[in-house]
Amino acid sequence: MRTAVVTGTSSGIGAAIATRLLAGGWRVTGLDRAPPTLANAAFTPIQLDLGDRAARQNAIAKIGHVDALVHAAGVMRGGRLGDLDHEAGDLLWRIHVDAAIGLADQLAPRLRDGGRIVLIGSRAAQGVVAKSQYGAAKAALTALARAWAKEVVGRGITVNVVAPAATETAMMTDPDRAIVPPETPPIGRRIRPDEVAALVSFLLSKDAAAITGQEISICGGASL
Repeated sequence: MRTAVVTGTSSGIGAAIATRLLAGGWRVTGLDRAPPTLANAAFTPIQLDLGDRAARQNAIAKIGHVDALVHAAGVMRGGRLGDLDHEAGDLLWRIHVDAAIGLADQLAPRLRDGGRIVLIGSRAAQGVVAKSQYGAAKAALTALARAWAKEVVGRGITVNVVAPAATETAMMTDPDRAIVPPETPPIGRRIRPDEVAALVSFLLSKDAAAITGQEISICGGASL
């Protein structure tokens, strides 16, 4: 049975990815600060703050060899230049970037040959008003993925970023993002978490073995 570590599995995109993988016969270890919402014999939840390096390292140390890492956990904070919240910026970096670095650094040596790493980015990395700090954190994931892809390609491991536009998750109604109203993509609706999960599932498959170091948008036409 293939095994995956997935972050942010209590809701939204992370939950959709874990659900999709479990349905496909994967064993999933879910890392999330919130209590688990999935009940499946093949699902092992670990409750922790991904921004806490010590807690994160201790949790990962207990995990053996895996076939995939999917970093889907995230938070949204916004602000315009001249009124940026620097503590919020630190939080965004810790959860999106530092956690990705720490997880990949510990798990890469334990990834089986032919393994997969997928990081959930955002179209905000292209530059969106009042999302500069969030976009910068998400843009960093693409730089990480491209460098890591070059380092592990000899083992058949792929590293990619999936970058959704506004997605129908609880984050859309988070009071802390009120300054940044979400834009509806040209298709007339937000992206569904299960659509993101489907793309991630493909990238974890054997059919995607030749795709690595890429940022793939799922944006409903928002990037056109």
